[in-house]
Order: sequence, then structure tokens, then C-alpha cells
Amino acid sequence: MTELRATRDSGGATLKRQVTTPLLYLFILGDTLGAGVYVLVGQVAAESGGAVWLPLIVALFLALLSATSYAELVTKYPRAGGAAHYVHRALGPFSGFVIGFCMLAAGIVSVAALARAFGGDYLAEFVTAPVGLVAVVFLVALGLLNAYGIKDSLRANVAATLIEVSGLLLIAALGLWVMARGDADTARLTELGASGSGAAAAALSGAVLAFYSFVGFETSVNIAEETKDPRRSYPRALFGALLTAAVVYLLVGVVASAVVPTDDLAGSSGPLLEVVRAAGSVPTWIFGLVALVAVANGALLTGIMSSRLAYGMARDGLLPSVLTRLLPNRRTPWVAITVTGLLSLALALTGEVKELAATLVLLLLVVFTAVNLAVLVLRRDHVSEKHFRAPTLIPVLGVASCLLLFTRIETDVWLRGLILLGAAVVLGLVAARRARVNSSGG
Repeated sequence: MTELRATRDSGGATLKRQVTTPLLYLFILGDTLGAGVYVLVGQVAAESGGAVWLPLIVALFLALLSATSYAELVTKYPRAGGAAHYVHRALGPFSGFVIGFCMLAAGIVSVAALARAFGGDYLAEFVTAPVGLVAVVFLVALGLLNAYGIKDSLRANVAATLIEVSGLLLIAALGLWVMARGDADTARLTELGASGSGAAAAALSGAVLAFYSFVGFETSVNIAEETKDPRRSYPRALFGALLTAAVVYLLVGVVASAVVPTDDLAGSSGPLLEVVRAAGSVPTWIFGLVALVAVANGALLTGIMSSRLAYGMARDGLLPSVLTRLLPNRRTPWVAITVTGLLSLALALTGEVKELAATLVLLLLVVFTAVNLAVLVLRRDHVSEKHFRAPTLIPVLGVASCLLLFTRIETDVWLRGLILLGAAVVLGLVAARRARVNSSGG
């Protein structure tokens, strides 16, 4: 049995290597099969029409291009920090900070969106409570679990992932049953252009929101340093999880569109409940519980990513060093967990789910563009260890896919995103200047 190992930072503190390939696979799968399907299917239908399955598959394919670039970088540089660390190595401290800030902001925004989603229609199957109060209790509980330990958090993820996958398979089975009894309209599966736009434009517009579902592989990058054998485990877990997600998304997208009228999907904040209601044989509260588990699991995994990213950036000198403090026995980054949790709470109390999701996608596209460029730049940096290598065409297509999706981002989302990007640039200039001063002083 492999002895647990630890990776040391510059100050001697350690992160435990406890994450196995199955745990990593379930980590990625649990995050990928989260709120994007359970919460945003209705919003995707509003953008693209009845062919809900198509933008889901388009988003998965486009994300897979960038995921392949991540597979090369994480196996080449298996440490916490993720995109910020890779871009820092490739393009310097300024670019590293900007991208790290964008990824950190995306994670914090995602947790905020999920906290609000947790207090929506799915929770209303059990109790009605103010969204703000729900967000406070929800985020405190997730923060405590995160701080308790990565292995315990991922054990919770295993159970939650099995529940949420079972829930999606239940939706697929119920939908197929409704279709078999003749109560579905399969003609909706080819309807694109809900707002009168062309088919390609509709598919891409829906794919922008569906892209929200695929932050999972970036989340997993930030626990590479806690993975037992990342060079072997990460590509297997990544591509296995994305293939599984593709099959489940296709099933759910097809049955949801065929069984539920497009307007009903678009008007619901708990769209998959509409499939359960159409089937009429399963109490809606059962699926409501499954959906709540899925949303909570997505928030937990993204919260882990955000705290580890903040920790990694602080260790690189891009954020205050206080964020590198670890709990003495648990060796989890408690200051980073606390700070990112409080920022998510502030956003959850002031934003709406759709607005937060669209802003997150914009930030992720900036990050993915830089990561794909970093792969090409870092090809000149040779390491002794064997690692995954993507075909050169893949990062090139990854950049092109991001530029394509940029054209489908709405103007008001750009305005909000540019404020965050402006803050990242200003703070990045400060971080780069500090790095130059420290370098000259050494």
C-alpha cells in the first residue's frame, strides 16, 4: 500500500497527498454534472430552443479542447495554483496574477450562484426560507467541511456524486418512459432559435450558458498537489469523467426537451422537476432532494478549488502570504477558505443566478485563452519527468473556441466582466512591481 506523501511549500508547511485516481475521477464528474444541468437547462432552452441537448454537447466539445491543454500542464507541473501558476511560468507575474484573479473570481462567483440556486425551487419542495439566510447557513457548512480536510471533503463528494448521477439517470429513465407511452413531442429535439435567431447562433448562445457546467476540470487542477500520482491519474480521471458527463448530458438533454414544452423549461428555476411532474409516478420531493445534493456538491468542489487557488497564488507571492496559513493538524488552508467563503457570501446576497453564471463564463473564457497560449509557450520548457502532451493543434483550436464564444457574450455581461478584469489588471501591475522590487532586492 502506497505510503501517504506530502508536498512542501517554501515555508515547510505541507499538503497531504491523499487523492487517488477514483477520487479524482469522482471529483471531476461531480463538479461537471452539477448545477449546469440541474439549474441552467431552462436558461439554455430559453436561448437555443427545444434542441437543448445540442448546446450542451457543443459546450462539452469546446471545453474538451481546453481540458486537453490542462492535462498537459497539470502533469508537467503538478502543484496547487492551477492556471495562475502555468501562466505565471509562461508569461510572467503580471499575466499570472490577472489569470489567477480571474479564475479565483470565477470560483467565488460560482459558489455564490450555487448558494442562491440552493435556496430556489428545489428547496421549496421542503421549506420556504429567505434566500439570504439559506446562503449564510449553506456557505458556513461548506466552509467547515472544506477546512476539516480534503480527504473527508472528497469522501462526501463520492456519496454526493453517486446521488446526483443517480438523479440524472432517474430523469433519463422517466423521460424515456414518457416518450415510450406516447406523451412526448420529439419534434422539439430539432427546434433551434428560440428568439428567432439562426440555428448556429442559437446553439452557440445556449453553449455559453452550458459552459458553466464545465469548470470541473479546472477545479481539479488545483488539487493536483494533493493527488498521489498526478502524472498518471489526472489524464485518466479527466477524460473518463468528461466522457461520462457527455453520455449523461445527451440523455438528459434529449428527454427534457422531448417531454417538457420549451416555454415550461425556460420558465422554471428547477427545470428537471418538470420532467418528474410529466412522468407523474415519482414524488417531486425525492428529486428535489437529489437536486439539492447536486448543487451543494458543486459548491463544495468549487469552494475547494477557490481556496487552493488562493493558497497557491499566495505561495507564488501574488496574494498576501497570510493566505498560506494552514491548520496545524488538518493542514488545510483555513485563511484562504474563510476569505473566499466570505466573498462568495457577499455576492450571493447581492446577485442573481443567471447574471452570476454568465459572468463566470466570461471569466473562464479569459482563463482558458491564456492557458491554451501557455501550453504553446511552455513547450520550450523541458522537464525530466514524463508527462501527457497534447497535439499542437489542440491548444490552437482551444484559443479559437474561446474567441468564438466571446462573440456570444451579452453586452451587460461584458460590462460587469470588464470591471473585474480592470481590477485584475490594476492589482496585477502592483503584484508585478512588487515582484521586480523583491527580485532586485535579492
